[in-house]
Amino acid sequence: MFLEIVTPDEKVFEGEVLSASFPGSDGSFQILNNHAPMVTTLGKGDIRYQEEKKDEIHILVEGGVVEVLNNKVNVLVEKIFDDNE
Repeated sequence: MFLEIVTPDEKVFEGEVLSASFPGSDGSFQILNNHAPMVTTLGKGDIRYQEEKKDEIHILVEGGVVEVLNNKVNVLVEKIFDDNE
């Protein structure tokens, strides 16, 4: 499936992934290929995604919105924390 993560300032990631998990407002959840369409909000926590034959990536976010439709996952996040925050 195709994952795109953007902030108001930049595109953080764009590419094919095997899976992605998110810090939902009501608890964490995972998206896999052929997931049902949905729109939901994010809380503060880690977005994790796995590209084929690569290590899992973690991005700490403050909140945002996730939209899933036709194997495309669009993620709009308010703020991304770096390792020093």
